[in-house]
Amino acid sequence: MKKKVLAVTLGAAMLAGSLAGCGEKAPAPGATTAAQADTGSEAAPGGDATADSGKEEAPAEGGDLSGDLVFAIWDNNLMDYIDENDMVGKFQEKYPDANIEVEKLKDDSEYWNAMKMRASANQLPDVMFNKPFTLSRFKDYLLDLSDLEATKNNELAAGYALEGKVLGIPMTAGYEYVYYWKDMFAEAGVEVPTTWTQLQEAATKLQEHFGAENPDFMAIALGAKDEWPDYPYMEFMPALESGNGQNWNDMAKQDEPFAEGTDIYKSYEKAYGLFTSGVFGKDPLGLGNDQVTSLFAQKGAAMIALGDWGLQNIESGADDIAELGTFYLPARNSESDPFRVIVQGDSFMGVTTHSKNPELAKAFVEWFYSEDWYPGFINYVTSSSSMTTFPKEKHAVLAESDSAQPDMELVMYDGGGDDFQAIQNETAFDYKKLGAEMFTDGFDLKARMDELNGKWKAARAKLGIQ
Repeated sequence: MKKKVLAVTLGAAMLAGSLAGCGEKAPAPGATTAAQADTGSEAAPGGDATADSGKEEAPAEGGDLSGDLVFAIWDNNLMDYIDENDMVGKFQEKYPDANIEVEKLKDDSEYWNAMKMRASANQLPDVMFNKPFTLSRFKDYLLDLSDLEATKNNELAAGYALEGKVLGIPMTAGYEYVYYWKDMFAEAGVEVPTTWTQLQEAATKLQEHFGAENPDFMAIALGAKDEWPDYPYMEFMPALESGNGQNWNDMAKQDEPFAEGTDIYKSYEKAYGLFTSGVFGKDPLGLGNDQVTSLFAQKGAAMIALGDWGLQNIESGADDIAELGTFYLPARNSESDPFRVIVQGDSFMGVTTHSKNPELAKAFVEWFYSEDWYPGFINYVTSSSSMTTFPKEKHAVLAESDSAQPDMELVMYDGGGDDFQAIQNETAFDYKKLGAEMFTDGFDLKARMDELNGKWKAARAKLGIQ
C-alpha cells in the first residue's frame, strides 16, 4: 500500500496524599482541554537536566540498574493487561533490583489535573503518558528520548518532536473509520462513498429507505447528547480539508481563521449541511454515544464514525459482524482530489526530569517497546501498532478501508499547542460543543463564524500571540 505522510509493587494509589503540601488547587474535574497543564517557564528540578538530556549515556544492561520507579497511567485496557500479564515480574526478570509502582488514575481528566499539580510540586512520576497536545505543556519536564532504540523504531515519534527533541514515544497509532452494514447498503442500493457529496447522497437514500418503516432509524448514528462523538466531523475535518495536521497551531497565527473560504469554514459548512439533512435521525441531541453504538450494533443505524477502538464496542453489542465493513471518512470534494486520512499517535510514553532514576526509567521504556512486552500488548488492543519492528495485521473489518484507498495520504494530526490552547480558552471555542449547537433550531453558521472571528482576533491581541 502506498502511503504518503503529510504533515516490585502494583498499586492504584491516588495522588492526593502525595500532593497535599503542593499548595495549588486542582482544576475542577471535567476541565478536559486542560490536558491544560500550565507548566509555564518554571525551571525543572536539577536545572540542567533538560538541556543535558540529549547527552546522557544509554541505559546500562540488566542487573547494573536498580531503584524504584513510579509509572502513572489512566488507560483501563493497559491496566487490565498489566494485571493479567505480570508486567512487574517480567521486567524484574531482566532488572531484578528494580521496583515499579503503577499508579492507575480513574480517567484522563483526573490524570491531567493530577499531573499539573505534580509538575508544580516537583513530584511527577518517573514515567508518564502524554497526548499530542499535552507534550508542549510538559516539555520542560520531559527528557529527550531521541537516542533510544524504541524511538528509532517508532514510525510516528519523530513527527511529534519538539525543538528537535523526542519527548514521548507513542504507544499506538490511531485511525478513524466509518463503520457500516453491507447488507443494509445493498438493500438500499447504496455503494460505499468516496467523496463528500456521495456520502450525503448515500446517507439520504438510506434514511429514506429504512426510515419509511422505522421512525427511529438513523442513516448515521451520532450521540450528540455527549457532544464529543461529533469529533470526526468537527475536530478532524479541517485537517482533512487542508491536508495539514498542524491546522490548529496555524490558526493561532491568524486573526480571522473562521472567515469564509478558509479550511475550517469550508469543513464546518460541510458538517452543518450533513447535520441538518435529517440523516442523523429525529433526535440526535437526545442520545449519547453508548446508546447510538448499541443501536448501530443492532442495525438501528447504517453508519457510525468512530476510531479503531469502536470495533470492540460494536462487536460486543452485535449478534453477528459478518456484514460489518468500514471505509475512511470521504472529506474530499471530487475523486480527482487526494483521499486524506487522519492518523495520530496516542499515549506518548516519556521520562520526566523529576525521576531519581532516569537511566532505569529509560531502560523501562526500552523494555516496554521491546519483544518482551509490546507485541503481546498491541495484539491485546484493537489499535494499530506504532512500531516498525512489530507490525500488526489489522482486523479484517478495519483492513477493508485500506484496501479501498491504497493511495491515501496520511495526515499526521496534532491537537494544538500552547498558543492555540490559550486562545481556545480565552474564546471558549469548543469544536465539539459547536457541532452539537449545529443541531439546534435557529443556528446560523455564518453569524457564529463571524462571532468566533471577532473573539479570536481580540484574544490574540490580549494574549500577545503573534
